[in-house]
Amino acid sequence: MTWNIASAKQQFSEVVRLTAEEPQAIYNRDKPVAVLISAQEYEEFKAWQAQKKRPTLAEQFDEIRALLAARGEDGIELPPRTTRYNPMVDDPHYWD
Repeated sequence: MTWNIASAKQQFSEVVRLTAEEPQAIYNRDKPVAVLISAQEYEEFKAWQAQKKRPTLAEQFDEIRALLAARGEDGIELPPRTTRYNPMVDDPHYWD
């Protein structure tokens, strides 16, 4: 349901009561200016917003790299590749 500001002010209790059923849009001169929602919907929104703010995988890797750099390590030690031919390493004329 939609309300203009004046009627929302006059019938505020009714507007609040109806938020339990659905969000109540408030308009000023045919333009939406606010939406009143129930406390439960607001809590769900806050939970969604908190989840959205979780760091991305790339941000988590950046944090790990920074922690390793602070400890003087440059990353995870990987053994040299031995299972297949690597022309950049195995071919002495690759860079010629």
